[in-house]
Amino acid sequence: MSYVDSGQVPEDGNTTSPIWAGERSAKDKPTTRPSAPASTYAPVERVSLLSLLSQPRYRPLLRRVVIAVVVGIVAGVLLKMWQAGVTAAVVAAIADTVVRARSHSTVPAWRRASVAERRTEAQLKSLERKGYRTLHARAIPDSDAQIDHLVIGPTGVYAVDSEKWDKRLPVRAQSHRKLFLGPFSQKARLDEARWEASRAAELIGELLGREVMIIPSLAIYGPSIPWKVLNVREVDVFDGGHVRKWITKRERSLTEEEIDKIYEIAEKVLPARYPESPAPEAPVRARRGAEQVSSDR
Repeated sequence: MSYVDSGQVPEDGNTTSPIWAGERSAKDKPTTRPSAPASTYAPVERVSLLSLLSQPRYRPLLRRVVIAVVVGIVAGVLLKMWQAGVTAAVVAAIADTVVRARSHSTVPAWRRASVAERRTEAQLKSLERKGYRTLHARAIPDSDAQIDHLVIGPTGVYAVDSEKWDKRLPVRAQSHRKLFLGPFSQKARLDEARWEASRAAELIGELLGREVMIIPSLAIYGPSIPWKVLNVREVDVFDGGHVRKWITKRERSLTEEEIDKIYEIAEKVLPARYPESPAPEAPVRARRGAEQVSSDR
């Protein structure tokens, strides 16, 4: 995204008038030669530090500076040592940088569908240095369904749907076929998650030229989950805090080249659910129901 604001110096950086190589003497100078053109460039504007920090891209830096200054002054006054104030300011700036890096989402705020999705995304960030690649909020073509997080890495391909459920209601399962939140059956939600992964696998496999297995899952936040990982109706169900372990515990099955290829295809066949700029109204996420999946087995 470009952050070039109106009123800045031209992008080519040339704010000076053209330089003439030399002047002819009056006797050699043609009478029909036009006078040198005046400069068409705007004069150089003086840019102050305050004006730079007021721009959106520098606001985190301004906040960091303010935090560091305030902490430094307070520490220096309390400890009566300016060295302690400087040290405290540096530590505060570093801490703010670390906290922002861990909490910042690659999905802009207006695009974030839920707190649960943001929490899962934060966990998946740490997998990038282990060779995993992730696509967030990818739509299933010709449907209203979406995969919250498609993870592709050394141990396979995973479709993770993040769910924030009422923590006051218990979660229970029956015979690996039924899942309940309190008295409410989650059969349709499980069937939908399975269908999303199956359909995504079909689309990717068509371009890849071979079959791809995508493991569906529900990462649940809120209520206590009385198991680590339980497969219910062919969907892995677990506490959202265990998503990294659920992905990395399996044996390696994909090479780096295969990961890159599957990622490129998935990015192409599974479009982003939201556009690159905010829409006039926040999009409402809809789920495809059980009518799009196979009947109860």
